[in-house]
Amino acid sequence: MKKLKVALIGAGQIARVSHIPNYKEMKEVTVAGICDTRLDSAKALAEQFAIPAWYDDHRRMLEEVKPDIVSVCVPNKFHCELTVDALRAGCHVLCEKPPALSVQEAELMERTAGEQGKLLSYGFHLRHGQAVSLLKNKIDRGELGRIYAVNASWMRRRGIPGWGCFTNREIQGGGPLIDLGAHVLDLALYLLDYPEVDYVCADMFDLIGRQGGTGFMGKWDAATFSVEDALFGYIRFRNGTVLRLDTTFAINMRDKDVRKVSIFGDKQGADLFPLEIYSGEDGEIWNQQFPFEESEDLHKKELIQFVNACLGKEELLVTGKQGSYVQRLIEKLYESARQRRPVQEGS
Repeated sequence: MKKLKVALIGAGQIARVSHIPNYKEMKEVTVAGICDTRLDSAKALAEQFAIPAWYDDHRRMLEEVKPDIVSVCVPNKFHCELTVDALRAGCHVLCEKPPALSVQEAELMERTAGEQGKLLSYGFHLRHGQAVSLLKNKIDRGELGRIYAVNASWMRRRGIPGWGCFTNREIQGGGPLIDLGAHVLDLALYLLDYPEVDYVCADMFDLIGRQGGTGFMGKWDAATFSVEDALFGYIRFRNGTVLRLDTTFAINMRDKDVRKVSIFGDKQGADLFPLEIYSGEDGEIWNQQFPFEESEDLHKKELIQFVNACLGKEELLVTGKQGSYVQRLIEKLYESARQRRPVQEGS
C-alpha cells in the first residue's frame, strides 16, 4: 500500500507533542516535511523525529515535498493563508482550531476545499470521545426528547497562558472564547446539529488580565494583555433551544479548571465530562453513569479519523462547513460583547 505523505506547517508545541508522534505511529502515512518561519525550530523537530526535509518557506515545501496531507499548526492569524495555499497545492488539510480570525476567512477556506475537491478539517478534538459518540447517538434516536437548553462552559481560575501569543488579540483574535470556549461551543453545536441562530448576546471582561500576575500557566504581562479574560454568552436558536456559554482564562472561583456541557431535554438530561444521564419516569428518579476511560487520547483519535477520511475509509467527522458555522457564532459573540462592553474603571 502506498503511504500518504504528510507535511506540517508550524513547529510549535501541538506539532511536537501531538501531530508528529501520532502520525509517526500510523502505518498509512509517512511524515515527509516540516516548515516553520524559524528554520532552526523546523530543523530541530526534523532531527528529533527523523523527518527528511525542513523549510522556512511553506510554498517551497508544498512544491518540493508534494504532500497528500498538511497539518496547519500555527497561530490563528495565519490559519487562512496557509490552509488555502495547501488546499490549492492539492493537499487535504487538518488545521488547528479555531478555523480563522473571521467568518470571511473560514468561508474562503471552506470554499477553496470544495473547489479543489479536498478535505478540510479542524482540531476540535473533544468530538472524538466515546462519551460524545454515545450521547450523540442517544440524542439522534430521540432518547432525550426535545432539547430546549444547553449549558457549555470551560473556565480556568488562573489559567492565563504566560507563553506563546495567547494574550495577543491581533495574532489570536481573542482570549478564552476563541481558545477554550471554541471547543465546548463546537461540541454543543455538534450535539444540537447546527440549528439556525436567532439571537446572540454576550459580555466580556479583562479585569484580572489587566492586573498582570502569575497563574498555573506562567506569568503574563498586563502591558501586553489585549484579549478578554472572561466571556459569558447567550444564544437562542430559531427552533426555541437556548445555549449559555461561559468561558474564562481567569476568574475567582474554587476550582482550578472546570469543563462541562449539560444538555436538557424533556425526556432526559445529560452531562459530559464525565457522561451522566438523568431522568424521572413513572415517579422513579434515576441517574446513569458511564465509566469511560479518562485517559482516552482524543488528539490521537482526531488524527486517525482524519487520515481514515482521506483514505476514504469513513466520513469526515469535523467538516469545513461546520467550522464556518462555529466561526460565525464566535464572531457574533465577540461583536455583541464589544458593543455591550462596560465602562472600565477610571475611564
